[in-house]
Amino acid sequence: MRQLAMMMTVAGLLTLPSAAAAQDAAAKAPPTVVVSGGATLVSDYRYRGVSQTDRRPALQGSLGVSLDNGLYASIWGSSIDDYVANGSDQEIDFAVGFKRSVGATTFDVGVLYYYYPSSGGINTDFVEPYVAVSQTFGPVTAKALAAYAPKQNALTVGNGKEDNLYLAGDLSAAVPNSPISVTAHVGRSFGPSYITLGKAHTDWSLGASATIKGLTAGIAYVDTDAYFITPSGRNASKAGIVASLGVAF
Repeated sequence: MRQLAMMMTVAGLLTLPSAAAAQDAAAKAPPTVVVSGGATLVSDYRYRGVSQTDRRPALQGSLGVSLDNGLYASIWGSSIDDYVANGSDQEIDFAVGFKRSVGATTFDVGVLYYYYPSSGGINTDFVEPYVAVSQTFGPVTAKALAAYAPKQNALTVGNGKEDNLYLAGDLSAAVPNSPISVTAHVGRSFGPSYITLGKAHTDWSLGASATIKGLTAGIAYVDTDAYFITPSGRNASKAGIVASLGVAF
């Protein structure tokens, strides 16, 4: 009996290092990586209320990578009209950030880089850090956003480097027992800068969407108090209805 007990004790001691090693391996396990993306066709690409496509359709796409530790990176692109960035017909946005939820509150901080290829050698690219806080109340989510683009050549309206501040609030809600959600948005762009068309303005929108098996159809009413006439004679800041159809994976 004594020999059996000693053998069991020795066996137990021998298993301790392997158990500790397993725990250490679990602690050092790489974070889970989630890849997502999608493509969307919109009847008009509105950036803070102002059309970037001369009130015509745009094709948009996105690809993102996120880790369970909160870090993420994404790329988003859209077709645009050539008046936006000196002849460029594309906008490509790169983002890196960190998102963390504490209870029903989500904090998101990051930086966006707006890239406009083929803009004729003119400096049209700019950087914009941002911070957002979201709070969920049952089926309703409220979000506050602050985005600040520091002084950069790309934002000038003829007075040297300019900066830009954008403050926005959003409400979204899922309709119970349905694939439908509704949204409301209001934002204020402070300038003057190229983003604000040289003058501060407010944008707002109301929308609804329905998602079924990864396919999302949406419609929104968008308006601003800005005034911007494109080279074709259209008012890019005029109120309008924007429809969208997208697929996500």
